[in-house]
Amino acid sequence: MAQFLGIDTSNYTTSAAVYDTENGMVFSEKQLLPVAAQELGLRQSDAVFAHVKQLPKVVARLTEERRFSLKAVCVSTRPRSQEGSYMPAFLVGKCAAELIGHFLGIPVYSCSHQEGHILAALYSAQGMELLNHEFYAFHVSGGTTECLLVRPDEELFSVELIARTLDLNAGQLIDRVGGMLGIAFPGGMELDRLAVSCKADFPKPQPAFRGLDCHFSGAENQCRDLLAKGLPREAVARYAVEYVGAAVEGMTQRVLTAYGDKPLLYAGGVMSNSLISKRISEKYDGRFAEPRFSSDNASGPAILAAMKYGAVE
Repeated sequence: MAQFLGIDTSNYTTSAAVYDTENGMVFSEKQLLPVAAQELGLRQSDAVFAHVKQLPKVVARLTEERRFSLKAVCVSTRPRSQEGSYMPAFLVGKCAAELIGHFLGIPVYSCSHQEGHILAALYSAQGMELLNHEFYAFHVSGGTTECLLVRPDEELFSVELIARTLDLNAGQLIDRVGGMLGIAFPGGMELDRLAVSCKADFPKPQPAFRGLDCHFSGAENQCRDLLAKGLPREAVARYAVEYVGAAVEGMTQRVLTAYGDKPLLYAGGVMSNSLISKRISEKYDGRFAEPRFSSDNASGPAILAAMKYGAVE
């Protein structure tokens, strides 16, 4: 039996997961960080404190009815696979992983939060074979809106940033519009439900681009103006969601034109939105993670632990 632990302490969620290579199953637990009413996120000091309190509880739930024999652990230690990428919240997971590794005498590997998202999405979409080829990975969330060119290499895979947002991230727009509409943070799921219920007319979004990159800050002002003009809440929600969908669609087309036809993978919490994923899948043959593997989770690091250990090809 070969089992591998993954830990992720992002700015939104405390997560732990175990990947069992014998049956290919992932066992996962996570808990959102607490955010006060009317707030749209946490300061890093508060996120660190919340992770310190929550990580033992998350691990306790993971092991409540199961016992694992771990071979290795992998932890996300930074937001992106880029020099200088840093966020204090990830130190909590790093410290826990190193303690576990030392006590059990097992290897401790590290990855970026973004790499974890890519692997979790590949696993969920049954697309692990894409790691043998070049493909595009869109990571669209509250902290990131990027398209990456993923290539196989001696370290399993590498990523190159080829398109991004130039201001707000897509998830920030969703949460800010949610705040305008009285939706608690994080507002993605509730805004999705509100947008789906829309029966009213709303303007057609026209996202702004500079080359392959997109803008979201203008959409926030547009939503505020639409709300002030008396557009129903559900129509404002629908406009915001459709704006994000149109922006991701536009980025996809620009990337394919500039870099050529390659497989497409969509990851990150925003891509679990039902309207956005439907819009993209109707036009492009992309792969999408299930919602629980699309939002922040530790499944990717757990799978990466097994790969780095040599337990899976």
